[in-house]
Amino acid sequence: MATLLRDGARLRITDTGAGRSVVFQHGLGGGEAQAAQTCPDGFRRITLECRGHGGSGLGERRPFSFEMFADDVIAAADQLGLDRFVAGGVSMGAAIALRLAYRYPRRVTGLILVRPAWTFSAAPQNMQPIAEVAELILEHGTDKGRRMFAQSETATRLYREAPDNLSSLLGYFDRPDASAFAQVLANIAGDGPGVGERDAAALDIPALVVGNAMDAVHPLSSAYTLAAAMPDAVFAEITPKARDSAKHFSDLHQHITSFLQTHSSLRSPIPS
Repeated sequence: MATLLRDGARLRITDTGAGRSVVFQHGLGGGEAQAAQTCPDGFRRITLECRGHGGSGLGERRPFSFEMFADDVIAAADQLGLDRFVAGGVSMGAAIALRLAYRYPRRVTGLILVRPAWTFSAAPQNMQPIAEVAELILEHGTDKGRRMFAQSETATRLYREAPDNLSSLLGYFDRPDASAFAQVLANIAGDGPGVGERDAAALDIPALVVGNAMDAVHPLSSAYTLAAAMPDAVFAEITPKARDSAKHFSDLHQHITSFLQTHSSLRSPIPS
């Protein structure tokens, strides 16, 4: 692993495998382990653990934002001498990848967006449960906040409709750094990738967008919307993780591998 120092934050970078370079980012609250679980082998994968995630520090800058996280990823790519790459990610990582493609079109040759939670606006309604968790931790602490959330209408609804989401949300209260990390949750839940529908339509690169049902935080409709907006995107619906985790990841690996093999000659952007 390598490290990158920015704004007082030491950020951890994983650079593993060989072949085509794919910068693949984790979700909100995730890290290298999540990226490794989500991505199949067979290519060079670079993952930067975002500020406050995994082994990366929080740093001095506030607020946390998609702009900040995407700029950190580009700084990591620069440090590794990585000029062009496929950008991908899960949930928050998918939004970071989308922003990278929009902001650095001459560097990103393809997109892999897994279970996207954001489309074209900030603070989407599906992120409200995460904002709710953040507010409870910041105002009441982890123990009382967890009890309050477990008794909330949001938790009751998710227990019925998306138990995997509920498990992830309760996990935020159990983090050893929960009080500090709650500010990351609050800022990112209220932010967006800063990419409009017209911007997405102008992305002339191959894209894979993957979604699944039984997921209130990552609605299937968000994946549909993103896939429909981009001219060279393919959409894939896979087994929900809440129904069969092993099948979910098997489906996902097959689609990512197939996408990369199909576009084995992903054209390189024209240098400026």
